[in-house]
Amino acid sequence: MALSAVGFAGLLWIALGPLLAILARRPLVLTSALTAACVWSADLTTLLVKSLVDRPRPFRDLPEADPLLRGVVGSSFPSGHAATSFAGALVLAYLVRRWLVGLVALAALVAASRVYVGVHYPLDVLGGAALGALYAGAFALLIKARARRRTSGAPLRSGAGPPAG
Repeated sequence: MALSAVGFAGLLWIALGPLLAILARRPLVLTSALTAACVWSADLTTLLVKSLVDRPRPFRDLPEADPLLRGVVGSSFPSGHAATSFAGALVLAYLVRRWLVGLVALAALVAASRVYVGVHYPLDVLGGAALGALYAGAFALLIKARARRRTSGAPLRSGAGPPAG
């Protein structure tokens, strides 16, 4: 239940961003901002998809289901916790590579906790994880493209003409 609680709105990953940036000696603000942007982009997309799919949660469809968490609202597919967890874990792993295994393991545990507490079906979690991974991949491509542009050796454009000679 604790894993479900800390996974709310991706706050776990946003809190881990600055901590891992400091430990790995990465740019604090950039790592934190990229993590938050990736996590919240995935979270907003899950809200949109949930409103379109409108799949009832397991405890609504299955009378024998007895969820450990009460008061959960909204639709079931995709899992927002899984989406934000995999978005956060994978974008952080891209930025701070040596933490990959631990971050992915933590994301998987948060995602699985949603099935365990009875508020998602396994497919909801897989769909959310895939959505989060897509966002992390897109952000990694953007980061890589930006880094390539910066290090391409192209002269900086200042707007000034060529030097007098």
